[in-house]
Amino acid sequence: MNCNRIAIVTDAYFPQISGVATTIEATKKELEKQGHVVKVISPADFNFKIPAPTYPEIKLVLFPYKKLSQILDEFKPDSLHVSVEGPLGLASRKYAKKRHMQYTTAYHTRFPEYVHCRTGIPTDWIYIYARWFHNGPAKVMVAAESLRKELDGHGFKNLVIWHRGVDSETFSPENPMPLPEERPIFMYMGRVATEKNLDAFLSLDLPGTKYIVGDGPAKKSLEKKYPKAVFTGYKFGKELARYVAAADVFVFPSLTDTLGLVMLEANACGVPVATFPSQASSSVIKEGENGIVSSDLKDACLRALKLSRERVRQIALEGGWKEPTDLFLQNLVPVKKGATQTC
Repeated sequence: MNCNRIAIVTDAYFPQISGVATTIEATKKELEKQGHVVKVISPADFNFKIPAPTYPEIKLVLFPYKKLSQILDEFKPDSLHVSVEGPLGLASRKYAKKRHMQYTTAYHTRFPEYVHCRTGIPTDWIYIYARWFHNGPAKVMVAAESLRKELDGHGFKNLVIWHRGVDSETFSPENPMPLPEERPIFMYMGRVATEKNLDAFLSLDLPGTKYIVGDGPAKKSLEKKYPKAVFTGYKFGKELARYVAAADVFVFPSLTDTLGLVMLEANACGVPVATFPSQASSSVIKEGENGIVSSDLKDACLRALKLSRERVRQIALEGGWKEPTDLFLQNLVPVKKGATQTC
């Protein structure tokens, strides 16, 4: 059987919890079902790491080039995909350039806006770096057509679409967690960090109870600032899905995400989404069906309460991980033109 040996290099992967890590893991599993051999190279493969400034959960690998080169040389990939613009991304980019290899990248996060939010560095400066990083590969995968058009306007090249999916078996309306707090329950799930814009949600005057399911560097300060909100910390797998299924509305205030996989997961639990107009919401929300998009987040939350949970779940069931993985596979390029390998 013909197959690909696919190397995916990423600075964001488990045990760090993020949409990037979830996307890569789901894609890896689906590729392996199809008979492909997948090697994910992440910070877990390296000994010399430091916590990222202002975000200790993220580990930055120091001087990864030598070991990364050894891993890739031994694996002998047919295709090389670089997932994140961090130290491992830079090292794999250097590896490919030195060997005249083709490769692909993905634009998972609004990287310039993300870095600006955490550091204050002007986005124009960071776009120079992001453009340089992503103008090297044969293809740059983005989550939606609107993002492709935006990045094209910033001078990015070779942009192609890679949609995302959702695990609708794990995330389902079944067996919701019995939450004792006053209804309605407005819930956020994900990293608790500055770039997620959680103040915009937690500061709203809403009936019922606000839930934050997740953890991150901003958790302690937000708990102190909003004592009436419920902070659960990280939850995983079926337990996480049960929490989400118990919500009345899922609130997604982030303006830096390019997709927001958690919105798809909430929809799979039958929970409508309230969110700001953003790149992420434009690629996920069907207005008035699976969520409400508004610059007035309180209005979006209250209107989302009226949406049909059955319709929300139905929309989520339209997208699993097979189609996005097939698209990812189509977007890959051989490291050497015409190269094939048999498993």
